[in-house]
Amino acid sequence: MSASRSETHGVQTTLLARGEPMLWLAGASLVICIAMISVLLVWVAARGFATFWPAEVLAVSTSEGRIMGELTRTDWFTPEGETQEVRRRMLRTGNYDLTGTHFQWVLDSDITDEGEPDWAVVLERVEWGRFYGFPDTYADLHFVQVGVAPDKWVEADARAEANKLVERLHSAPGADAVEVMWAVERRENSSRFELLLPLAEVRPGDRVFAVAETVHGAQPTWDKYLEFHDFVAAQSELIHHKRKHDIGELAAREEAARIALREVELEVEPHPAWVATRHSLRTARLEGDEAAVATLERRLAAIGRDLGEPPAEYVAAFERFERESDLVRTETSRVTREIEDIARGANRHAIWFATAAGRGKLIHLMDIVRAYPANQLGFGGKFGVYVSRWSEFLTDEPRESNNEGGVFPAIFGTVLMTLLMCIAVVPFGVLAALFLREYAKAGPLISLIRIAVNNLAGVPSIVFGVFGLGFFCYIVGASIDDLLFEARLPAPTFGKSGMLWASLTLSLMTLPVVIVATEEALAAVPSSVREGSFGCGASKWQTIRRIVLPRAMPGIMTGAILAMARGAGEVAPLMLVGAVKLAPELPIAVSPPFGLDRSFMHLGFHIYDLGFQSPNADAAKPMVYTTTLLLIAIIASLNLAAIWLRSRLRRKFVATQF
Repeated sequence: MSASRSETHGVQTTLLARGEPMLWLAGASLVICIAMISVLLVWVAARGFATFWPAEVLAVSTSEGRIMGELTRTDWFTPEGETQEVRRRMLRTGNYDLTGTHFQWVLDSDITDEGEPDWAVVLERVEWGRFYGFPDTYADLHFVQVGVAPDKWVEADARAEANKLVERLHSAPGADAVEVMWAVERRENSSRFELLLPLAEVRPGDRVFAVAETVHGAQPTWDKYLEFHDFVAAQSELIHHKRKHDIGELAAREEAARIALREVELEVEPHPAWVATRHSLRTARLEGDEAAVATLERRLAAIGRDLGEPPAEYVAAFERFERESDLVRTETSRVTREIEDIARGANRHAIWFATAAGRGKLIHLMDIVRAYPANQLGFGGKFGVYVSRWSEFLTDEPRESNNEGGVFPAIFGTVLMTLLMCIAVVPFGVLAALFLREYAKAGPLISLIRIAVNNLAGVPSIVFGVFGLGFFCYIVGASIDDLLFEARLPAPTFGKSGMLWASLTLSLMTLPVVIVATEEALAAVPSSVREGSFGCGASKWQTIRRIVLPRAMPGIMTGAILAMARGAGEVAPLMLVGAVKLAPELPIAVSPPFGLDRSFMHLGFHIYDLGFQSPNADAAKPMVYTTTLLLIAIIASLNLAAIWLRSRLRRKFVATQF
C-alpha cells in the first residue's frame, strides 16, 4: 500500500479526504491573519503612544551656527559624489517665526560640539508652533496709554506717560531692587514686542509701548513663570469662553431677531424701497451721521406718501428688531471691554527668551500653552508632561493647522455621526429584511432585489457621497429650506452638507450589511418555534414580534456591529456631505434644527488632513499615528458595547444562538 493511502475498517482513503491538509491550511491562514492584524495594531499603538512623550533637547554647533531642538529622526545616506555613508539627524528646531522652518537636518560630520543644556526650555504656543530657548528675563509690563485708539500713538505723549510710570515704580516700596526697562517696537505694521531695552538704549523715533519691571537669570525667570502661568492660563480660558459663548450668544440673539423680522416681511411684503431706506436710516443713526439721517427721514416720508405706508405689523416688527439689535450691540460692547481688560492684565506677564543662535524674543505668558525645561525632567516630570498632553489632546480644540492641540470636536463628531447612522440604518434594515424573509413570496422580483442589495455592498463609498450631496443636500435639503426655513434664505440651513445628511448617506452605504445579517438571523430561527406560536393562536405579526425577533436579535446586533465598524471609519463620502477641516461649533444645539445642519469634524477626515494637507508634514506624522490609535479605540469601544449587548441577548435565548 502506498504512503499516501491508509486503510480504515477495510476502506482505502486518501490523505486529502481525511482532511488533515485543509485543517493545517485553515489554521495557518488564521495565524497569518492574526499576525497581520497584531503587527498593524502594535505598530500604530507604539507610534501613537510615543508621540506625546517629551524628549531631551539637543544643542549642536556647526560651521553655520548653533542649533537646538528635539531629536526626531536618524538615518544614513550617501552624499552626492561620495561613496561612504554618513549619518544625519533631524532636529525639531521650532522657532518658526524667527527662522521660517520647523525642522532641520544636521550631518554628524558637520558637528563640532553637542550637548544637552540644562536650561533649554520647550514652549508649546498658541500660535507659531514650538519654541526652543533659554529663559533670560521676566518682564512685568506696565502699558503706556496714549490717546483713545491704541493704533494712534503720539511719541511725545508716550514718552511722558512712560516717564510717569518710571517715577511711580522707583518711588514704590522695594524700588531699589527693581530694574526698569522699556518695551519698544522697531518694526513697522506690527503690534508685537520685539525689544526689551534699558533706558539708555532707547533711540528717538522708537515707539514706546510699556515700561517693564524685570527679573534676570534663568532660575528666577523660571520661578516667575511657574508663579504666574496658571493665573494667566485661567485668564486666557476666560477670554476664550467670553468670545465663544457670550459673544456667540449675543450674535445668535441678533440673528434670531433678524429672522423674526424676515418672517413678518415674507407675510406682509412691504415695498422694497421702504425696507432699504429704513435699513439705511438705521445705519446712519448708528454712525451718528446727522445729515444722512435727515435726508433719509425725508426720503422715507416721501416713499410713504407715494407708495403707501407698510403694514403696522411690519413697522412694529422692525422696531422690535431695532431695539433688540441695539441691546445686543450695547451688550457686545460691554463684553468686548471686559475681554480687553482681562487681556490687558494677562498680557503684563512676559518672558524674554534667548535662542541658541543668539537671537531673542519676548513671549507673553498668555501665548504659552505649556513650557518645561526638558533636560531637567526626571521620569515623574516627563510623565506629568505626557499626561498633560494626552489630556489636552482628548479635551481641547485643535490649533496650528490641526498639528497641535486637541481633537475633542472630531471625537464628538465621530461618535455622534456613528450613533445617528446606527439609529437610521438598523430599523430600516431590519424592516426590509423582515419583509423579504417573512412576508414576500419567492419569485424573480424578490431574487432581483436580493441581488441588488448584495451588489449595493460593493459600490465604492465615494459614489454614495456624490449621491448624498446631490439628493440629500441639493434636493431634499433645499426643499426643506423652502418649506420651513424660508426666512433664512439665501443662507441655506439643510441645503448644504451637515451632520444629518452625512449620517443618512452612511446609513445607505451600510444598509446592505444590516439587511443580509438580519435575513440570516431570521432564517436561523427554527420553523418549529414559529409553528408552535401559530398553534397557540398567535397571529403572524405577534409571532414575529414576540418569538422570531427576540431570538434573531443577536444576529441583528452582529449586522449593526459590522455596519458601525464600516461607517465610523469612512472618509470619502464625508468629504462631500459634512466633514470639514475645522468646525467652530459642535454639531449640537438646544433649539431647532438642533445642530443637525452643521458641518462637523471627523477623526478619519482629520487623519487625511494631517497626512496629506498639513503644511508641516514632519510635525503632523506622529499625530497621524496618535489620531489613528484614537479612532481604532473609539470604534472598538462602540463595538464592545454592542457585543456586550449581543452576549446578553444570546444568554437569554441560548437555544437559538446565531
